[in-house]
Amino acid sequence: MAAHSQYEELARQLSAIGAVKREMGRMLPQDCPPASAGVLTLLDRHGEMRMSQLAELLAIDMSVTSRHVAHAAERGWIERKPDPADKRSRLLRLTPSGAELLEELAERYTATLARYLDDWTDTDVGHLTELLARLRTSFGDCRTRAHHDSTTRTPAG
Repeated sequence: MAAHSQYEELARQLSAIGAVKREMGRMLPQDCPPASAGVLTLLDRHGEMRMSQLAELLAIDMSVTSRHVAHAAERGWIERKPDPADKRSRLLRLTPSGAELLEELAERYTATLARYLDDWTDTDVGHLTELLARLRTSFGDCRTRAHHDSTTRTPAG
């Protein structure tokens, strides 16, 4: 187990990652905020889904999800169609325009990372990728994690 000071430094480094995320967000097209890119990515990864499932995957309130969906739909990146299983619900689907935008974003992200990490070795990039994946796995589903933490904390911890 790592020393307490190492966890403190890790916490500082993770907080500073916000600057990296903001810089990566600057390369997005003006009309595509990070939240819209997230919606498109999830629809691409998971396929057609209801708004409630998208809200769950985004781990945000349904009203916020609705605003993100409206923004993407207004730009033609996603479509909403009636759910055949429940006519009151809508299914969200990535459009060809949305898929094109995602391809463009992937190219921009890759180019930006390559530019900023041009002095890193392939091994360094590989290690970072592995460690970030491991970190995400350790945290699991953050929405259910809070319950787990509250049942495993020690009184002084």
